[in-house]
Amino acid sequence: MSQPVLGQGPSGASASQVNASVQTAPDLRLVIEEDPVSGSYIYKTLDRRTGEVVQQLPREEVLRLKDASVYVPGQMADTTT
Repeated sequence: MSQPVLGQGPSGASASQVNASVQTAPDLRLVIEEDPVSGSYIYKTLDRRTGEVVQQLPREEVLRLKDASVYVPGQMADTTT
């Protein structure tokens, strides 16, 4: 078994490499909101540093489709375009 090198973590990465990795890692949080109109829940993953929405479920396109007058529950729709 090899001996650890001073200044390196267990994976062999230097302290500066580990620190740089931590600083660039995304700092995310999950926010769950209830839509007051429909009563359904919206799940958002936010970047804590920028406030940017990284992911949302259901997607905005699906929420808009649900509010459309031509929407029929159970109907399939192409939201990729």
